[in-house]
Amino acid sequence: MSQSLLEQTIMGEVGVGTEAIPESIEPAAKSDRSWRGRLEQFMIGKALEAVGNPPLAVQLGDRMLTADNTKMMSSRVIIRDIRTLIKLALDPLFQFGEAYTEGRIEVKGDLAGVLSMILQAQSRSGGRRSLIERCASIGNYLDRNTLVGSRNNIHYHYDLGNDFYRLWLDDQLVYTCAYFPQRTDTLELAQQAKMELICRKLWLQPGETVVEAGCGWGALALYMAKNYGVRVHAFNISHEQIEYARQRARAEGIEDQVSFMEEDWREIHRPCDAFVSVGMLEHVGAVHYARLGEVIRRCLKAKGRGLIHTIGQTHPYKLNPWIERRIFPGAYPPTLGQIVGIFEPNDLAVLDVENLRLHYAMTLRHWVNRFEGSVDEVSKKFDEAFVRMWRLYLVGSMMAFECGSLHLFQVLFSQDTNNEIRWTRGEIYQTPLER
Repeated sequence: MSQSLLEQTIMGEVGVGTEAIPESIEPAAKSDRSWRGRLEQFMIGKALEAVGNPPLAVQLGDRMLTADNTKMMSSRVIIRDIRTLIKLALDPLFQFGEAYTEGRIEVKGDLAGVLSMILQAQSRSGGRRSLIERCASIGNYLDRNTLVGSRNNIHYHYDLGNDFYRLWLDDQLVYTCAYFPQRTDTLELAQQAKMELICRKLWLQPGETVVEAGCGWGALALYMAKNYGVRVHAFNISHEQIEYARQRARAEGIEDQVSFMEEDWREIHRPCDAFVSVGMLEHVGAVHYARLGEVIRRCLKAKGRGLIHTIGQTHPYKLNPWIERRIFPGAYPPTLGQIVGIFEPNDLAVLDVENLRLHYAMTLRHWVNRFEGSVDEVSKKFDEAFVRMWRLYLVGSMMAFECGSLHLFQVLFSQDTNNEIRWTRGEIYQTPLER
């Protein structure tokens, strides 16, 4: 890529939450050297320190709180009131998202660029946390992904309404990382290429049985059945997604090949030749990985293959607390080492690992553009606060993948005694991923 996604974003190709600002910023914010000004400067300093001291321009009202050693002066974070500043100083990672959603914080200029600076600073700082975050981490030991908890978590995010997701996803409602053989591919082509890539990695053969854990709106299950002649048993606990998938199967006349079950992954008992999970592991919880491995081992035949496609990270940090509470309750992106905890205790062998991090950054860029093009409809369906909340989530996620805070792992595996596996990777990529 001649120009990084970050550079393209900052230059305005993804113009989210921006406002045109001249080279010389409107009346320069005033500096306040009084005791109150020094106290406010101290509080914003503590908030910035907690996220790695990014060189951001920050102002409270018409007073500039940070002006030295700042970058992107055409962009700045404006804090509307002193109460918001105090909350930021105490709990910056959570309160930034809350205040932005409620309009108590405004990002003047390029939201993507500001979030990128914060993410890069956090990465350099090694993930230091505020006192409130450290105290709140005691609750991390509570399992939010029990059978009941998982249903509540999935309902919170995925049952917002199919009409909402239809506004900004591709035409098949695929809500996971796409694969772009060509950087100029449309989102629709890239999502189809992703499904084809998964099928080739799994080496699917006509007549085989596939179990899919966490099937979304059913696109992959239907693709496997139609293009590879396999029988698919797909599991999901989102009622709206399952109903939509069943309608698609009936409309396309393949309901005898695909069964969509509104059941949790812990309830899977069907034997299969291939096991696939795309975008579900993030909702399982690391404490349940060994049990997931037991489910896979129980179902997977001796010559079976499996693939897990998941958001991940290089160090075991908790998900951003605001995203975990407001967007994805119970979610956690694992490290590769933690993912191996699925396989090792259960005699499953890792065959291949691929990281599609930049493909997810590109996928999110498409989602952001489509979301911004549908803001009026989203606002009518929900409200302006919802628009700001999802804008922050989508743009922040895009920059997290661009900056390397998040990754996208595809892990191929099999029973450890299976010799009937792909001989080379060339068999996967030797022909275009197009149908």
